Amino acid sequence: MTETVSGWSGRHDHNSCVADAIETAESICRTRGTRLTPLRRKVLELIWSSHRPIGAYAVLGQLRDERDNAAPPTVYRALDFLMEEGLVHRIQSLNAFVGCSEPEHAHAGMFLICQTCGDALEIEDDKLDEAIHNAAGAHGFAVQRRMVEITGTCPGCAAKAA
Repeated sequence: MTETVSGWSGRHDHNSCVADAIETAESICRTRGTRLTPLRRKVLELIWSSHRPIGAYAVLGQLRDERDNAAPPTVYRALDFLMEEGLVHRIQSLNAFVGCSEPEHAHAGMFLICQTCGDALEIEDDKLDEAIHNAAGAHGFAVQRRMVEITGTCPGCAAKAA
């Protein structure tokens, strides 16, 4: 797989991408023999409702609009499940979550994060991945988990600033 970047194009049907993410998640869970419970599905929907990373307490706040009894442990358990299944990523620098654009295969998250609007775009680049592993290996370092988070300005915000 070479470089894949999805998003930040002017042509984006957000309702369709949310529906596609839910359909993909249901299919993955069926295949793996796991359950996308109504609560897990709702948490995933809330995360996909924007391309901006969302914190657990913001998810909880939105969830409480529908379920008065929603509590932090409930949301964290759902988030843990979604991360374990590769359906969402945690952006550590923001302590927030974003839907995974390629949940069908295991990969580490690499994100471009707009510091102006807050949108996050997941990218996948085999050459960058290989370079990280080669650099670490050259120093005898065994990579166990990695997250690449790059902040800058998205094309839309750059155009507005120009």
